[in-house]
Amino acid sequence: MPKKNMKEMGFLDHLEELRRRIIWSLVSVLVFSIVAYFFSDRIIDFLARPVARLYFLSPTEAFAVRIKVSIIVGIILSIPLIFYQIWQFIVPGLFEREVKAAVPAVAFSTLFFLIGGSFYFFIVLPMAIKFLMGFGTEKLEPMIKIGSYISFVAYTTLAFGAVFELPIVAYFLGKLGIITDRTLRKGRRYAFLGILILAAVITPPDLFSQIMLAIPLYILYEASIIVLKMTQKRKDRPSVEPAEKE
Repeated sequence: MPKKNMKEMGFLDHLEELRRRIIWSLVSVLVFSIVAYFFSDRIIDFLARPVARLYFLSPTEAFAVRIKVSIIVGIILSIPLIFYQIWQFIVPGLFEREVKAAVPAVAFSTLFFLIGGSFYFFIVLPMAIKFLMGFGTEKLEPMIKIGSYISFVAYTTLAFGAVFELPIVAYFLGKLGIITDRTLRKGRRYAFLGILILAAVITPPDLFSQIMLAIPLYILYEASIIVLKMTQKRKDRPSVEPAEKE
């Protein structure tokens, strides 16, 4: 039986519940951002490891970058709580055995996000910076603006983390009966084209970064097919045990 039937909640009740979940998420981001601000200088030094030197071109830019970095770190540290709040919002429409999956769902969502973000920052970003800096010449030297660099790193890191959630999203869509493994198998051809377009939109305008996103994204697409196949097998498994022999 459902823990709480969503049909029993009116439209305004849903809005109130959503508002409460959003407030909790924003409070978490705010608290972690304040804590991160006191370590913002170390965080900026860590983020700037792939480049030799960064510059700020206006008196307020350095301070604005510290605020931006603190908020980004606050968002990342709040990811588990944000996933939990999302899960709790949809829990009323789930059955009891699905509600029990809250902790594993939040854990795997966080894990996949961190894997995606770490993959980009520690593997793709250094190689991408080296590749892009290679276009300089003797008279064309890089002078990278700190604000542009932080925005670039933050956007692409969060984007990589988000796309690594594909198997989790596929699992829930499969649970709801919206898609099946057969649907994804039939759509491989179109998915491959869509992945290339998505990689081109998300990543910087260089072929290297696009390929480095497209390859794991396609692997995750294939992993989603396996996840959906396993999900379907569990749904098809008979719930009633055979009667005992007399």
